[in-house]
Amino acid sequence: MVKRTEAGPAEPPYERAMAAAMGALPPGRYLLAVSGGRDSMALLDAFVRWRDDACAVATFDHGTGRAATAAAALVDAEATARGLVVVSGHIERGASTEAAWRAERWRFLSGWARELRARVVTAHTRDDQLETVVIRALRGAGARGLAAMYAPSAVARPLVDVPRARVAAYAASRGLPVADDPSNAGRAHLRNRVRLDLLPALERAHPGFGEEMLAVSRRAAAWRAGVEALVDRIVADGADPASGADGRRAVVAAAALEGLPGEGLAILWPAIAGRAGVALDWRGTERLAAFTNDARSGQQVPLSGGVRVRRTATSFVLEAAPQADPLY
Repeated sequence: MVKRTEAGPAEPPYERAMAAAMGALPPGRYLLAVSGGRDSMALLDAFVRWRDDACAVATFDHGTGRAATAAAALVDAEATARGLVVVSGHIERGASTEAAWRAERWRFLSGWARELRARVVTAHTRDDQLETVVIRALRGAGARGLAAMYAPSAVARPLVDVPRARVAAYAASRGLPVADDPSNAGRAHLRNRVRLDLLPALERAHPGFGEEMLAVSRRAAAWRAGVEALVDRIVADGADPASGADGRRAVVAAAALEGLPGEGLAILWPAIAGRAGVALDWRGTERLAAFTNDARSGQQVPLSGGVRVRRTATSFVLEAAPQADPLY
């Protein structure tokens, strides 16, 4: 339930922005992902002020040292003081890369979301979205990838259109305690280099660059929504009685794909795979596009990550590896 949907007209812009973001979320059961950083602590504070449907706060210790442990402890103390249940996790031994930390964190969050029948909420801001879009552009992403966090998701991101500066101003005005991650000041990770060096340089060279990239992302999200609507129809409307998707497996009628050109198949297959929690890379997409029009009943093609697609008499069946998680 929303306690108050708007800040008053005389309130500062950051106050109005946070209130509007909280009011835009539909009623539900929400699991707040809070790291202890400024943005997530602002999310926690705003959720308590303007909503009463947070069922728990989740925090995760990445095991990178005292700073990470202190951040998790800060979240525990602050959430408890606000009367919220806290669930905590920690990195499993052996995970030592950013990708491994992210996978462990999302495994933890998705597990608790299922347990609590709640939707995960993160504090990603407009700036996080812009950084993600630029990183994906650098890596050669197509329209599907450029949609980034504007694409429909199981994860709620109410601050995705709120600039980081406004979130920071809100946190400062509320006197919120925060745990600074020392790694954010370094340039070891690509995202930090994009944030600290590339984006400021591009904005100086071409004022308005950030807004233009976000506009591209919005158009990509609209295109992706159209593709997803089409895939909804062909996955649900198959000749095979098992047609559909259950988060681990997607079945689509062969007739819906046969005869399509490779370019069309390259658009549809990533969306079909998404129904089984699988993110196809370009190699997997190319292999599936080639396989679709040549496959005979009983044949199959293996993909990275333990994923496989097999052809039956009437359908294509994509099956995810046991560890795949649709929340990713």
